Amino acid sequence: MKRRWYNLAGAALGLALVLSACGGDDDEPSGSGELTVGGANFTEMNVMQEIYKALLEDAGYSVTITTADTRETYAAALEEGEIDVVPEYAATMAEYLNGVINGPDAPSESPVATADTAETVAAMGALAEERGLVVLEPAQATSQNGFAVSQEFADQNNVSTLSQLADLGLTLTLAATEECDARPFCQPGLEETYGLTIDDVLPLGFSSPQVKEAVINGDADFGLVGTTDGTLAGLGLVLLEDDQGLQLADALVPVVNAESAEDDTIAEVLNQLADVLTTEDLATLNARVDADRELAEDVAADYLTEKGLIGS
Repeated sequence: MKRRWYNLAGAALGLALVLSACGGDDDEPSGSGELTVGGANFTEMNVMQEIYKALLEDAGYSVTITTADTRETYAAALEEGEIDVVPEYAATMAEYLNGVINGPDAPSESPVATADTAETVAAMGALAEERGLVVLEPAQATSQNGFAVSQEFADQNNVSTLSQLADLGLTLTLAATEECDARPFCQPGLEETYGLTIDDVLPLGFSSPQVKEAVINGDADFGLVGTTDGTLAGLGLVLLEDDQGLQLADALVPVVNAESAEDDTIAEVLNQLADVLTTEDLATLNARVDADRELAEDVAADYLTEKGLIGS
């Protein structure tokens, strides 16, 4: 576990200088030390990690980013303090914690996530506390699991919703994440809520180029994508409507290791996003990376500068 050393004497001296300085801004966040931002490895999370990094660096921290392919991996690192903060999805993380704490059947038998963001974040926060984690303020932005088919498939079968896909009575191959077969909002949810028959899950990631390519090439019948993925239409993919409401309140929310959260500046800095980041913003940022081939780091910096959250 990383250890952070804070120079209390230096902090006191810095405070004295701020108080004595003419025209100083006492409200501006000020932090110091080393932090690690972590999380999943796909476009939207890469953008969010860069947004967190830029905000924290602007506040005075030295920040590195580390990513993992599964929530199990980075969540364990977050609990152990190897990672300080991750961007998360409220409903998905709430049910992950529900399963860890109350058993693998809890997300389906006793779910805690709802379609209401405030309720879901509150439930998530209570579970997170048991694991040594602190949940900060959710953004307006939501990004949910979505499932896409090729335009050709949609036209040939006249499908635009998941219910219509189920009505075809096909045995399907799904391109998705490695853990999809155990996720209540992925394969189990599709089978229980919609009655889909899925005989194979190709472990190709979340809304990744490999997932999209598998659907386009016909290696998979449909694929797990993000509802904020801005590249789908341009690739000839159709996002199917979740007409029975399988997906819940997946607002973007920072989750911080409890020891790291003792530094109040981290929350002060990241909570600035709560009233700024929208779903439309996320879709635009994702498209700039996936479609326009811009770097996530540059996209994040442009966005935060435009919103006045960091200096130009």
